[in-house]
Amino acid sequence: MTQPAAIALGIRFAVLAGAADDSAAQIVPATTVADEKALDDLRAFAATCDVLTFDHEHVPPEHLRILQAEGVVVRPGPDALVHAQDKGIMRARLAKAGIPCPRHRLVSEPEDVAAFAAEIGWPVVLKTTRGGYDGKGVWVVRSAEHAIEPFRAGVPVLAEELVGFRRELSAVVARSPYGQAVAYPVVESVQRDGICVEVVAPAPGLPDDLAVEAQRIALTIAGELDMVGVLAVELFEAVEGRVLVNELAMRPHNSGHWTIDGATTSQFENHLRAVLDLPLGSPAALAPYTVMVNVLGGDLPDVYPAYRHCMARDPGLKIHWYGKGVRPGRKVGHVTVSGDDVDDLRDRARHAAAYLRGDIDE
Repeated sequence: MTQPAAIALGIRFAVLAGAADDSAAQIVPATTVADEKALDDLRAFAATCDVLTFDHEHVPPEHLRILQAEGVVVRPGPDALVHAQDKGIMRARLAKAGIPCPRHRLVSEPEDVAAFAAEIGWPVVLKTTRGGYDGKGVWVVRSAEHAIEPFRAGVPVLAEELVGFRRELSAVVARSPYGQAVAYPVVESVQRDGICVEVVAPAPGLPDDLAVEAQRIALTIAGELDMVGVLAVELFEAVEGRVLVNELAMRPHNSGHWTIDGATTSQFENHLRAVLDLPLGSPAALAPYTVMVNVLGGDLPDVYPAYRHCMARDPGLKIHWYGKGVRPGRKVGHVTVSGDDVDDLRDRARHAAAYLRGDIDE
């Protein structure tokens, strides 16, 4: 999804992929198949680039520091990226900066969880500090007896209060080394089983003061961490009428995919502009609302007939396919539609995603 933006900007874009059939490797000619966790592979790839950036947070920060010391331009840098890699470090830094977050504590054993719950009440959310995504590495526990599983991973565990919230939001911003920053409209993010299934931009009915506060928080975090590139701040719209930070992602994010079709400048183009220290593009929406629905793999083995059907049924629909093998629950694509009637847009996008999954055939 970054390659079209690179083409339009006249940027030679190269990819280090873990396998030849990775989504980007299928369409980017300058692809190196290697291991991003191996320093020698990273060093060899970085030697071909002016700037090194990321589409996930799992590159070892110690390797990135070595590359920086050797003169490689790494954006975002490892000192910023670690806050998306380690939830414990992230919570401590945000709390120090006065960013509103759920009450939390690092815990070492179930007894620590019980002590934390004695102060804030059960249930408690437990998260492995590293490695979790799409709901993995997250547990809601209601007693110390149920708090054993998270510690088996052998990594530190973060305990948090279970926040009562109306819905989940995401504030996506981009920031350049020069310090220029732009903020996209705050979106509503619908999660199911820990996986984002739907995004509505902007979040319908979100009070202006909360939307501005969410953008302010995201821009503040980007500045505090000296973030360069796209930053997605996932938030809770709490029932008491405020927003709290849930997670950070320092890369183009699923909650910003709507910008490909629904914004003046996509998050992918602004990420490239930011890491290359080019002037950033307008984040303004092109329509009153844009709805994006993720297509999760289902039981439909051949999606091509469904693909054609959706295109013919709704010419205003945009379908993005990732070139991934279809398996149940895997994100294999998304659909986007824009207009002024959010309920109609939701119906259209959900219908197309359901048809592409094989859930319906009409």
